[in-house]
Amino acid sequence: MDSLLEELVNSIKGLCEEVDISIIREKFSDILILYNIKPTNFTAGHPDITQKVKLFIAGKKLEGLSELTLEAYQLELKIFGKYIQKMVEDITTNDIRIFLSQFEKLKISSISKKLSVLKSFFGWLASEEIIPRDPTKKIKPPKKERRLPKALTIEELEMIREACTTPRERALIEVLYATGCRLSEVQKMNKEDVNYQSMSTLVIGKGNKERPVYFSFKAMYHLKKYLMSRTDNVNALFVTERREYRRLSSKGIQREIKIIAGRSEVKKNVHPHILRHTFATLMLNNGADLVAVQGLLGHVDPSTTQIYAQMTDERTKQSYKQYLVQ
Repeated sequence: MDSLLEELVNSIKGLCEEVDISIIREKFSDILILYNIKPTNFTAGHPDITQKVKLFIAGKKLEGLSELTLEAYQLELKIFGKYIQKMVEDITTNDIRIFLSQFEKLKISSISKKLSVLKSFFGWLASEEIIPRDPTKKIKPPKKERRLPKALTIEELEMIREACTTPRERALIEVLYATGCRLSEVQKMNKEDVNYQSMSTLVIGKGNKERPVYFSFKAMYHLKKYLMSRTDNVNALFVTERREYRRLSSKGIQREIKIIAGRSEVKKNVHPHILRHTFATLMLNNGADLVAVQGLLGHVDPSTTQIYAQMTDERTKQSYKQYLVQ
């Protein structure tokens, strides 16, 4: 009630400069004490947060962020907006700390992701002078867990290949592995984009950056076999099996990989991204240059690629055997 009283007094102050504010405060206090007043709980989030999120998403869209990233931002900010029932400029650093602290069961990486979205949101609003200050500025990201991405062994990769029963399944596995592409990058590939002579194609990765990726002879063979089996005129590289034929969605690709993995004897959690991890790990273990692999993966930061070089001791063992003077 105190905050409501102050809001009412301040609104009067702005309209009538000659009014004795102490008298107004006393009168309002006498009236408000007779009522049990609670702040409105907006089930869909405070309208002011909703409006600011729309501005933020529009701004980031113009900066070239992908639809997937924008959807992730919207989802995280929707959760935040439902929890924080305040005007954006009234949100404090402690409000954000309390919001993040409620996710006790989440992994550190998930909390870091939430904080990253909030830092991006409030940082953008402050830089655009929509709000006077950034409440996330003093919050340091939690210390990241040192977790190495899992990859398939050569034997497990062969088991996945053997579990494929259709040309589309095998082509999907080979293209995901041979190119080292992200799921979204493969999902957006078109037939006309494939250069059969150079066995390559161009993809648009994170940050709207274009890079070339390459197909192995095995990937090209199975991709051609799959494309020749199709009777549709859809331009997408991978399409649905039933009519009306259309581009295979990201969820459709994920489901396909799960079905293939379910037929195999591989015990790991097999998903499209594990084939990207496998591509990077086997390339580096086979002696590939770190900078070259960084370019193929589309990593901006070389330390991201460096993680794959630490995944196994294979190269260390090879170096020991090769260079030890007996």
